[in-house]
Amino acid sequence: MLRQAEAVIFDLDGTLMDSMWLWTDIDIEYLERYGQKPEKDLPVAIEGMGFTETAVYFKEHFSLPCTIEEIKREWNRMALQKYAHEVPLKPGAAEFLRYLKARRLPVAIASSNSHELIRAALRNNQVEDCFTCIVTSCDVAKGKPAPDVYLYAAGSLGIAPEKCFVFEDVPMGVLAAKNAGMRVCAMEDDFSFGRREEVRRLADYYIRSYDEVLDGTYETLRGDGERL
Repeated sequence: MLRQAEAVIFDLDGTLMDSMWLWTDIDIEYLERYGQKPEKDLPVAIEGMGFTETAVYFKEHFSLPCTIEEIKREWNRMALQKYAHEVPLKPGAAEFLRYLKARRLPVAIASSNSHELIRAALRNNQVEDCFTCIVTSCDVAKGKPAPDVYLYAAGSLGIAPEKCFVFEDVPMGVLAAKNAGMRVCAMEDDFSFGRREEVRRLADYYIRSYDEVLDGTYETLRGDGERL
């Protein structure tokens, strides 16, 4: 899977961290303050959007009286405690990150989340030292499925996009990496399980834990199927 890779890039939520569950609770609690409820299709509507893009969507779609910066600041406040103390890594992720570090492969995060929450989660799980750089969709013009954040991550690492290997969990994220010319392994996540077949149709590989990368039991969806 990684033999031709010169760098590895991870999405964060649902891919590296088991964290998608908390945003459902935050959306409900936040919108209740303004007498609103999130629609069932809200996660799909905002999938791939950056932190700022999502705040813009909420402000316009729910006619919120807050500024974009106020919305983002409150979301950070509401989520920080959980990212700093409760959000765990996906199974096998710590061991896989240490493996990549031992191989001296550059590793980045390209996420739709905020820098503050990303760093809190990495520190809490004691893996912050495994990453060469962290970029978010707020650092670029367009969020996923546009390739911008992945191209920016590749540029920050100094590696050609086609030499970067990506781990993602949702269709818009997989599309963003594929649009950047990168190979992608999809990570199974309970939050997006209903879209599993769509993810599998787009990705090159599929895993349920990072142990499957290390022991060679990952599923090859297309490509040459070479082992790690």
